[in-house]
Amino acid sequence: MAREGRSDEAPGSQEDTVNVGMLWFDNDPKAGLSEKVDRAAQYYARKYGQVPNICFVHPSMAKEAAAVKSGVEIRSTQMVLPHHLWIGVREAPQG
Repeated sequence: MAREGRSDEAPGSQEDTVNVGMLWFDNDPKAGLSEKVDRAAQYYARKYGQVPNICFVHPSMAKEAAAVKSGVEIRSTQMVLPHHLWIGVREAPQG
């Protein structure tokens, strides 16, 4: 389920660790965030053989996060540039 991310969380924080991810660029002005995440998730699954479950986006894109229905959780961070998605599989916390 998608949820709006908090901009204070960054990829690799204690709560969310993505050891292997893919940076995806998509500046298609006709596509919403949901379509962009779907395209990135499908490519990721084909390339890496795993279905991604987390995606970090720039805060300017996060307002559309509630519309994403792909099962990929959306988080926002200033560390990702606009029109880019950092998508991957959330790792279980160690410990």
